[in-house]
Amino acid sequence: MTGTDTIAAIATALSDSGIGIIRISGEEAVAVGDRIYRTKSGKRILKQVISHTVHYGFIVGESEEDIVDEVLVSVFLAPNSYTAEDTVEINCHGGILVMNRILELAVAAGARPAEPGEFTKRAFLNGRIDLSRAEAVMDVIHSKNRYALKNSVRQLKGSLWETVHKLRQELIYEIAFIESALDDPEHISLEGYPDTLSLKVDRMTACLKKLLDTADDGRMLKEGIDTVIVGKPNAGKSSLLNILTGEDTAIVTDIAGTTRDILKETVLLGGVSLNVIDTAGIRQTKDAVEKIGVKKAKEYAADADLIVYVVDASVPLDESDDEIIRMTLFKNRIILLNKTDLTAAVTEEILINRIEEICREEDRKCKEKITGEQEQFYMIRTSTKDHTGIDRFVQAVKNMFFHGEISVNDEIYLTSIRHREAVREAYESMLQVKESLDRHMPEDFYSIDLMSACSFLGRITGEEAGEDLVNEIFSKFCVGK
Repeated sequence: MTGTDTIAAIATALSDSGIGIIRISGEEAVAVGDRIYRTKSGKRILKQVISHTVHYGFIVGESEEDIVDEVLVSVFLAPNSYTAEDTVEINCHGGILVMNRILELAVAAGARPAEPGEFTKRAFLNGRIDLSRAEAVMDVIHSKNRYALKNSVRQLKGSLWETVHKLRQELIYEIAFIESALDDPEHISLEGYPDTLSLKVDRMTACLKKLLDTADDGRMLKEGIDTVIVGKPNAGKSSLLNILTGEDTAIVTDIAGTTRDILKETVLLGGVSLNVIDTAGIRQTKDAVEKIGVKKAKEYAADADLIVYVVDASVPLDESDDEIIRMTLFKNRIILLNKTDLTAAVTEEILINRIEEICREEDRKCKEKITGEQEQFYMIRTSTKDHTGIDRFVQAVKNMFFHGEISVNDEIYLTSIRHREAVREAYESMLQVKESLDRHMPEDFYSIDLMSACSFLGRITGEEAGEDLVNEIFSKFCVGK
């Protein structure tokens, strides 16, 4: 611990609500609580109670008659508390005035206002949780969908820590063995050791590669899939956005070019978060404002995780469609053949043939398939007027990004950029070990890169994290957490 002072903060949202919680933690937490709490009969009892008990009573102000609120007070004694310190939680009514008043009394009784994330920081510094589990606390709070929540809860329970800890223990063992053998060659032989180490390095490298492969899926589970809707004017893009959001988010008319600016909405689709961007219709235009909208549409499409290309199947393909096809070649895209309630001017066969022609024009082998297990994009018949085909669209998103089903029961997803970079550095260090083994380099070369990999992994759990990094991470937490 960097300090043993007692801290206090409002742990719930500062708003008018049914319940509010003021949390106090530190060596004097129980004493602070005792100074402002009274039982129904007016007694101070908190110093005598056992851990993990709840007590009914009142918070009082400057005098015994100055009753601030009727409360329930929970007492958790070290080390069996969230912070591993003595902790008192006051459950009061959730009014802004009453919560602030109780916090003021706690500070006047000997506590100080907590800094952002200081309760969780103390849990980390006191060894109750590692850094990855501390970060998972914020992921739980900010989860945008149930899959992200499940993954965050698994990390909070230590799934990532267990994997990283096991790898670090194996690395430390090999480093210690090499160092011992180099220091005492008479008693510890390295004969045949490179072959044994090579097998272990292959296994550990594969484990790190598997973690890295989850990074994109993890990011999308946590932050949502960046989805851009493109198509010609009046193809049904805004109608699709309105269906996905369940409200009239975008203006829909029969006039082509209604959408000129970018519309952004986050929607839950089959349990998955999509950060949907509706763009201006792509076509040649002399309108200065519409030109800007078309330019923005192309820029967003270039960086998208998923492009939804809406085709107006009731009108023939033209040069604007060719431009969109070129723009979306070899990207994650779902093609919606829209307006199927009208007489068809564009069929699946016509569109497939046009895509293949453009691929040949681009002098690139068109690897995309419409059918079969290896399909890289989907073509779905829809009618935004009748709301048909949307279920197939939802399943296509799952197939494209999560292999048909989303399950975080056994899989560990890297959702943090910091974690991903640490694993990537560790992975590259292990590749260096493998190269040294293949080139029959001296054993101390193995040791250097093994130590490097171990150090990078230690940044995830906090065992190799500097004070500046720890402070930066917890500064992003809310006060009271």
